[in-house]
Amino acid sequence: MMYSVNDIVSIAKRENNTKRSYLIVNKLQSKHIPVSPEKTLTMLSQLYDKFKNNFDPEKTLLVGFAETATAIGSYLALRLGCRYIQTTREDIEGAEYIAFTESHSHATAQRIVKNGIEKVIDNISDIIFAEDELTTGNTILKAAAAVNAAFPGKKLRYSAVSVLNCMGEPELLRYKTEGIDLYYLLKVQNSSFPEIADSYRKTGVYHLPELTQGDCVQQYTISGRINPRLITDASAYRQAIDSLAKQAALLIKASDRSVLVIGTEEFMYPAIKCAEFIEKKGISALCHSTTRSPIEVYLDEGYPLRERYELLSLYDDSRKTFIYDLQKHDRVIIITDSDNKGRGEKTLISALKSAGNDNIILVRWTK
Repeated sequence: MMYSVNDIVSIAKRENNTKRSYLIVNKLQSKHIPVSPEKTLTMLSQLYDKFKNNFDPEKTLLVGFAETATAIGSYLALRLGCRYIQTTREDIEGAEYIAFTESHSHATAQRIVKNGIEKVIDNISDIIFAEDELTTGNTILKAAAAVNAAFPGKKLRYSAVSVLNCMGEPELLRYKTEGIDLYYLLKVQNSSFPEIADSYRKTGVYHLPELTQGDCVQQYTISGRINPRLITDASAYRQAIDSLAKQAALLIKASDRSVLVIGTEEFMYPAIKCAEFIEKKGISALCHSTTRSPIEVYLDEGYPLRERYELLSLYDDSRKTFIYDLQKHDRVIIITDSDNKGRGEKTLISALKSAGNDNIILVRWTK
């Protein structure tokens, strides 16, 4: 399948972000918009085909960017069979960090956990950075510089893979000069995006966090968690995710005809895999995720997001997160790797119940 810009790209408006007013909402990514997992995985499979023959899995480390590209990174690393790690904004106990910034983001700090990488770095020749989109490419240049500083004297070849590439000629030339190869699914011209984002007028629906309906849902724990915020072996990670997803998919009922699977922030890929197993049973399944991204919502025709639910994070209930455009389903499965049993999960459950969902299951992936 050949994708067009309209197949993938919708333009939304960031809330209170002066550095970049627009946000590209990927229609097929299972992040901000609920989507069939088959559509997400088909898109990622075609992205994988762009670079699959150019790397030795034994000598490659793939880095997925949090939070939006964590599912992209997970999928690509598991297909390639290489080592994997995702950047994180979460605090990891005992971690040393390779830190850099993502200047256009609402949350600029990005970190790679160094622990464990030093044990394998001598066997690594290639580092691939996986993103949902590249605009200036500055973040990846900062990440590469930070890795070089962390491992002085180590000669590494860097590449970047993204669903969308919006880089202009100066940025493309800089990457060529730096010797960083680019692989992408779709080249996009983004000069009109700020104007599109500023053109919408019909304000959408905003919901503040609620705790009142956040009790009395089925909760399950499934063991075997592997944390991709730490360097991860592809084979072990694949087996762990498949086991989690298959067990979670068994929780649906025979009478369910419409199921929504929700991931949480940086934890996206296992939710997509769970939705895939459900979909293969012939049940209508959609998947998306909570997010740190505060995006404005509008009712204008063509705008991608119409209704916003503000939440407290399942990882840190002093932090705001969001989910968009909830609908009623026969059953909802929330899958998270958060150990924090606080108010955050109650706000998500309350939001789902306010959208008409009575059958909600919370699955917690534990060690």
